[in-house]
Amino acid sequence: MVVRRAIHFLLAFTLSCLMAISAHADSLASFLPDIEPADLAPGADAFGPVRDDVKVAPVLKSGETIAWAFLTSDFVGTTGYSGKPIHVVAAIDDEAILTGVQLVKHSEPIVLIGIPNSRMVELTEGYAGLDLKREAETGGEGHDLDIISGATVTIMVIDDSLVRGGIKVARALGLGGLSPLLADGPKREVDMAQDGVFDWSTLSGDGSVRRLTLDIGQVNAAFEATGDQRAINRPEPGEPDDTFIDMHMALVSVPSIGKSLLGEAEYQNLTEWLEEGEQAILVLGRGAYSFKGSGYVRGGIFDRIQLIQGDNSVRFFDKQQERLGKVAAPDAPSFTELDIFKIPVDAEFNPAEPFRLQLLVQRAVGAVEKTFLTFDLGYKLPEQYLLPVTAPAVVNDATGEAAAKAALWQRIWKDRTVEIGVLGVMLLVLSATFFFQFHATMNARFFYWFRIGYLTMTLFFIGWYANAQLSVVNLMALAGSLRSGFSWDAFLLDPLVFIQWFAVAAALLFWGRGAYCGWLCPFGALQELTNKIARALKVPQWTLPWGLNERLWPAKYMIFLGLFGLSFVSIPLAEKYAEIEPFKTAIILKFMRDWPFVVFALLLLGIGLFIERFYCRYLCPLGGALAIPARMRMFDWLRRYKDCGTPCQTCANECPVQAIHPTGEINPNECVTCLHCQVLYQSEDKCPVVIRQLKRRAKTGSVDLKTPLGQPPANHPNAKPQSVS
Repeated sequence: MVVRRAIHFLLAFTLSCLMAISAHADSLASFLPDIEPADLAPGADAFGPVRDDVKVAPVLKSGETIAWAFLTSDFVGTTGYSGKPIHVVAAIDDEAILTGVQLVKHSEPIVLIGIPNSRMVELTEGYAGLDLKREAETGGEGHDLDIISGATVTIMVIDDSLVRGGIKVARALGLGGLSPLLADGPKREVDMAQDGVFDWSTLSGDGSVRRLTLDIGQVNAAFEATGDQRAINRPEPGEPDDTFIDMHMALVSVPSIGKSLLGEAEYQNLTEWLEEGEQAILVLGRGAYSFKGSGYVRGGIFDRIQLIQGDNSVRFFDKQQERLGKVAAPDAPSFTELDIFKIPVDAEFNPAEPFRLQLLVQRAVGAVEKTFLTFDLGYKLPEQYLLPVTAPAVVNDATGEAAAKAALWQRIWKDRTVEIGVLGVMLLVLSATFFFQFHATMNARFFYWFRIGYLTMTLFFIGWYANAQLSVVNLMALAGSLRSGFSWDAFLLDPLVFIQWFAVAAALLFWGRGAYCGWLCPFGALQELTNKIARALKVPQWTLPWGLNERLWPAKYMIFLGLFGLSFVSIPLAEKYAEIEPFKTAIILKFMRDWPFVVFALLLLGIGLFIERFYCRYLCPLGGALAIPARMRMFDWLRRYKDCGTPCQTCANECPVQAIHPTGEINPNECVTCLHCQVLYQSEDKCPVVIRQLKRRAKTGSVDLKTPLGQPPANHPNAKPQSVS
């Protein structure tokens, strides 16, 4: 007992030491010796020591500081697809501009193996010159995002960490005029008890309604100041004093302002439309220029306005907009555009703090080219609507970081709404097929082409288009996350993969591993479809002797257990050996890799032309991993007869993956639920039970209306439990 406790103590102590060493290694001070100062700031020749108050190091030129180096993971979460941080060192100058960026460490083999590291380095270094003042003004949308196919999540994490981390450093050091977001000082909250109704003159006089007015002369002068001759040559038509736009804004989610401008009934409709924590603004406009734009269509975005507060910005979509018939205040002027816009909760908008509505004014300078100027309509809620917060809220950086991570994955999910919808439909169709499998497999020809179509959709949409191939590396990353501190954020970054894993977890309880392996795995679909083509071309098919087939089954379990055990020693090493999966080569990278990986994948597919799903049956560690918990499935769905295996061998001989024992039992660990045995179960040409049933009916001239063909009555001598496993 004493020896055992001593061993446990030594193991725990060693693990803690290794974690401490790892935590110490991944620091700004550890990365700087491997970076040339000139790579972070042109002309620099040295680094100074890392500061104690803010984790930055001065970048020196002849002893003078010309920039500040920082590690993104010191300021924001940088967890990538692998569940580990992506470390980037960047430098920022006094004007809050990134002078240099270096990708120093990452563990993204899931998406980056096969993508040249030089491509990732080149893209990361391209952030040099990014103006963080503009990013702070636009809420991080002041630049275009360059995406590498197969590394979308990784690029978005790098982009998010550089922008948010850089802004935090600039605010902490006061660079570029960016001031810190103060956590102390008097706080305010909206007094929702006030509900007095006021006229237009009162509301516009006390600042409840704010106004931006531009005439044509002002707009033409602003474009002339840009020096762009193309814009200058196309002035706005009309007299200089003519109204270009007269735009008003009010925060109508405040009861008193909302009831005054909308009226009691419309304000009640507004409160029903808004969810808890949401706010709303009323935007009114008239003049030659529309703040909505004539190009706006249903399902689109209002691209001429955006709300900005601090470092956050909000663009409005059609579902966040409602039209208003008229302003309820009796002395209000008339407007041609009256629209209410909803501000969602995830925008982290604070109605008690100042904000602005930015108007984008565009001017055509060519057949399709345009140039733009922006004008701001500032807004601050009048003091009479505000109450002091008795206990000043403490700014929790961890809470803010969690919100930022949530905003990142929510942004990714929103961008992939169409793909999520298509995958959802595919999962619903597959679930219906399994639940009503007897009816789905009743017509052999229909089911054959249905399965071919579904596998084609799996290969082209889930695989080659969406790059949502599951991998055993996902499971190793999950295990590593559970050991180091679990967080959903890393797994939510790829919505299609997350949804599939959720669906697989549910399917394991109902149908076993076959729901994924047989229908949703893109590489499995590629194997089966290429084998179908081979069969059509009369390529001979090899059936392994049953004894050899049975002894090859354990190989995939041994491979999985070996990789899983290796992941406890070194996840990067385990991920390298996980290259036994050809998924990244054939699906994610579409064979655009170094030749050894391509040859390996083609070799497996080549064997699959003769032995259907050879890789799935004997080598796939993911299939082995899914088969282990699948033993807990709750139902046996596959119908069987007493004659199956004794003497009938039809299903066993025709099973594409040889998952049926000669004695008739279906091995659920090896079955991919292709449902071919269920087609044979009802076949009037191949199933002896069905054929006998037909002959008996023809002989007696009777018709059993209660029992369809292929399903003997409960008291029939050939009936037996649905599945023997």
